[in-house]
Amino acid sequence: MGVDLDGLSFTIDGTRILRQVSASLPTGSVTGLLGPNGAGKSTLLRVIAGIDKADAGTASLDGITIGSLPRRDAARRIALLEQNAAPSVELTVLEVVLLGRIPHRTKLMGSFSGEEDRAVAFDALEAVGAGTLADRSWHTLSGGQQQRVQIARAMAQQPSLMLLDEPTNHLDVSAQLSLLGQVRELGVTAIMALHDLNLAAAYCDHILMLDGGLLVASGAPAEVLTPEIIGAVYGVDCFILKHPRGGHPVIVYSAAS
Repeated sequence: MGVDLDGLSFTIDGTRILRQVSASLPTGSVTGLLGPNGAGKSTLLRVIAGIDKADAGTASLDGITIGSLPRRDAARRIALLEQNAAPSVELTVLEVVLLGRIPHRTKLMGSFSGEEDRAVAFDALEAVGAGTLADRSWHTLSGGQQQRVQIARAMAQQPSLMLLDEPTNHLDVSAQLSLLGQVRELGVTAIMALHDLNLAAAYCDHILMLDGGLLVASGAPAEVLTPEIIGAVYGVDCFILKHPRGGHPVIVYSAAS
């Protein structure tokens, strides 16, 4: 089971954004979605989530075609954390996390006063190390704290699949490492669009490399993050070293001459 992408293509205003993307990702794996700006990473996440409809091909989760799921069922199974997904109104941290419970409400105008919803929300906050922030105003948090709370909101949906679009943007090094480590520990199938190849090498089980909407490489970090593939996709020279502690690839870039 897991995620299966079969020939996904997507076009906007006559421009082909995705071109026959196919891959299989096992349950519980963490996949890094890499590629330069404009490669189609964000679009692929939205197509997998069922928000954008593919022109051709299918995305399946645990053997079920995502496009065939009612919107409510898809929202229960799949959590999408997009860039700049900040609330526009004044909310506490707990209220932000409780937004993740919307797909599970039994009534159209149901409230979040139920103890079960609150327990799920508090558990999600504890899981990301933000349990002490529950009563804080969202807008008083640092960037790293806000990202942790957004991860908790996604977890509160209790999804089978978590999709994250540039979750480490604007975070310092410590916050980046902490957040990606927490994603790994969740045990949920996750696909993350990332720009930092070294972070992807350290925290991902699998890499999908996009370029111009095409899937140009797929496999373990050591198989995809090679000087040849990185040079062809990003147009840079680099060397690959072995991390002295983790053993994963470390990319060292050559300065432009």
